[in-house]
Amino acid sequence: MEQLLAVFEEIKNGKPNTDFTDVKVYEKSFTEHDGVRLIIVKDADGKKLLATGSGSLFDELAGEMMEGKGKVCPLSHENRLVLNRYFDYTVPQAFGKEIATMGLGDRLGLASPGHIETIRNRNIKPILAQQSIRELNLTDRSMTDIVDAASFAVFQEGYKGGFGADGDHLKEEEDIQHALAIGMSMLTLDCSDYIVNGISNLTVDEIREKYQALPEETRQHFENNYLDKTFDANGVAISFDEEELMKNVLVYEKAIDYMVHVYNSYIRKETRAIDFEVSIDETETITSPAEHFFVAKELLDHQVDVTSLAPRFCGEFQKGIDYIGDVKQFEIELSEHAKIADYFGYKLSIHSGSDKFTVFPIIAKHTGDVLHVKTAGTNWLEAIRVIAKTNPELYRDMHVFALENFNEALKYYHVTPDLDSIKPLDAVLDEALSDYMNDDAARQVFHVTYGLILTAKDEKGSYLFKDKFFAELDKHEEAYRTGLEKHIGKHLELLGF
Repeated sequence: MEQLLAVFEEIKNGKPNTDFTDVKVYEKSFTEHDGVRLIIVKDADGKKLLATGSGSLFDELAGEMMEGKGKVCPLSHENRLVLNRYFDYTVPQAFGKEIATMGLGDRLGLASPGHIETIRNRNIKPILAQQSIRELNLTDRSMTDIVDAASFAVFQEGYKGGFGADGDHLKEEEDIQHALAIGMSMLTLDCSDYIVNGISNLTVDEIREKYQALPEETRQHFENNYLDKTFDANGVAISFDEEELMKNVLVYEKAIDYMVHVYNSYIRKETRAIDFEVSIDETETITSPAEHFFVAKELLDHQVDVTSLAPRFCGEFQKGIDYIGDVKQFEIELSEHAKIADYFGYKLSIHSGSDKFTVFPIIAKHTGDVLHVKTAGTNWLEAIRVIAKTNPELYRDMHVFALENFNEALKYYHVTPDLDSIKPLDAVLDEALSDYMNDDAARQVFHVTYGLILTAKDEKGSYLFKDKFFAELDKHEEAYRTGLEKHIGKHLELLGF
């Protein structure tokens, strides 16, 4: 209490002092607006916003007056909306097609300060709020929670370079409407429910039978536009004979209809700019250049303004580890996809892009300085690294739990770690526990069990790990920030930023 009062005195004088023993002052958050001064601090009860002065901003902030010195305001959703009204840089924004962006999914609501520091002054913009419905469900969070966390992080760090918020891998119209209603600046439409798998396994006669069952008007449209035609997409020759065309139509027609429907029903009607990404990567088969071109041309012909598109590349982009596959073949296909994206004027998007260090230079070579890269979960693994270093006992308990519950997590993720390759826990000294985060198999086990770890409870209903986990990261906030700067910084440098 006494030190909070002292902080109030400091900010009233316009000179925020960071030299307090029981209160951490986030000096970069110090802001003045029309006679009101604000700063974010952290004490034993957590982070809060301190406000002094008078005026509409002061009045709108919800909080408790402290001995006439000012107002102590929680970092609540309501107060985030107040900051949004007065400080444009705390509002998510769309960035369009002319600048690179990186999705920096934050499963914990704690990683954005480190992400901001890493990306500051680089020619790439951060999408700080990015969580799929799957991730939100597994962590008991909401879209509103992730936007709140990102906005407060931006304010805390005094970052005015702009950030985005992505309604990531949304499928249902209800979720799309909600994401746009709460101010998401980017929408990633996951069309996997409408993409028909298995067509390539059929005989030509079976494919023709299915194709002929389509309405004549539909077949006539596609045949007039594609059959026996060759297109030049920045040097990539795309042609459609009868079999190629029938396959494309059967695989993608319903998905394209859904993309057009979502764009016309929601994105087109927005009065603000929205980055609209189309995801066709969640499929069983690799996206060929012809398939990419086919989907893109149909969207263009339907006047759908796509900001970025994510094909499925050859090889495997598994969670939390480097690229698996033929690097030379990847470069050949990546080059063609990049040329097609450039031909249509949108950004190529790389999904599950975290930790793909081997192919980052190739991606940089062929996309230049305009692309979108989605990362998620790798910041969670850096948090695990911190726990391993600062609280070995907690790490060991989490490690055992993750291994025991790994098969449950496979319901949600495709990863193929060799569990037998993970060094037995009792053979590792405490000081070497963080090395598990350098091991692919251990990384993947932790990567996919995050939801189970964070929500696990004992028979009394108390969290097994969550409270201790967050308390430990709170205590070692700077170590977590430093780890993120190093790890995400490696991504950015290899991508040419």
